[in-house]
Amino acid sequence: MPALLEPFSADLQPQLLPAGDVEALYVHVPFCFHKCHYCDFYSITRQTPERMRRYVDLVLREADRWTEDAEGPTAKPRTIFFGGGTPTLLPVAEMRRLILGLRKRFDFTATNEFTVEANPATLSDEFAAMLREVGVDRLSFGAQSFDRDELKTLERHHDPDDVPRSLDIARRAGFSRLNLDLIYAIPGQTLERWADNLQRAIALGTPHLSCYGLTYESNTPIAVKKRLGTMIPVEESLELEMLRYTRRRLGEVGRPAYEISNYAIAGEECRHNLVYWTGGNYVGLGPSAASHVQGWRWKNRPHLGEWEQAIEAERLPAADVEQLTPDQRAGELAMLMLRLSDGLNFDDFAGRTGRDARQMFARQIDQLAPPGLITVDDRGVRLTDRGLSVADAVSAEFLAIAP
Repeated sequence: MPALLEPFSADLQPQLLPAGDVEALYVHVPFCFHKCHYCDFYSITRQTPERMRRYVDLVLREADRWTEDAEGPTAKPRTIFFGGGTPTLLPVAEMRRLILGLRKRFDFTATNEFTVEANPATLSDEFAAMLREVGVDRLSFGAQSFDRDELKTLERHHDPDDVPRSLDIARRAGFSRLNLDLIYAIPGQTLERWADNLQRAIALGTPHLSCYGLTYESNTPIAVKKRLGTMIPVEESLELEMLRYTRRRLGEVGRPAYEISNYAIAGEECRHNLVYWTGGNYVGLGPSAASHVQGWRWKNRPHLGEWEQAIEAERLPAADVEQLTPDQRAGELAMLMLRLSDGLNFDDFAGRTGRDARQMFARQIDQLAPPGLITVDDRGVRLTDRGLSVADAVSAEFLAIAP
């Protein structure tokens, strides 16, 4: 098992971590006007402008911890992602102050992608213009569904018409790199209704789509309803049919899958997420944000008050700190790369780990290739269509590395 440190451990300091370039920066904005009952991301509602100002102050102080010492990792992010929560709930002036403050602290000269998540009901012309002015070049909208009944089931508080309206605002501000998030396998949804959702998204012309099967995360209200029998999930066979239809239909319109849940025109893949899926280094700021630096990983405390206290005490608000062994890092990298349509490339894997995947995963390959769950050639290992239906189980096998 990875070595564990105590939460808020004084042992975890940026200057004591291994040297190396940090490729990506994530900022978690925890504010929402409503908590959707399927969501397990950390978020809070009914926050005051004063609390939001304090949040910005403390994110910048947290960022200072990564720039105040010449030793340790070097944060020069190629990609930046603001997630939540609902980042577009921050007042315009505070979001501008936050981004400009981060620009002063980090070297953004190599940045080639800057994404901000947006709720279709909260984006304004003023906000979009400000984001474009300060260097944001990609927006991701949580559309989820174009069916009012399905939005009600998900407890989403926006109208289907908000989605094209928000895209118009974004395009007027100069954004061309746009993503829509969609959810399928919503209780009561048929394949025909999902196909209609997908067609309406295609018609809006965004170069990137993320399509996720609804998950029932523990301790979310939707999971409670499932346990009580008041919400009935769709059959697994129907959910798999929806996934296969999505891959086929989006491939037909020039947006093939490049990851299990993500589809894009060539060149429009989410570069930030590709850092995660290829084992790169990233630093997360804000409550609940995750980080990984050279085999060290941790997650900030998922509580705004505890995160604030840690920053004010001049320490990283880290919990669940782990130091992975080289074998563990290699196993996790293999698991992540198998999610990609390109799969686990032998040369890339060797370059990142110094290991030969064919030898390291000989048992897994011997077990999974004959039943047709993976395909193996001189380049690497990829999931087959059959393997895609049990992708999590197949990928998990690559974590089970013999000592």
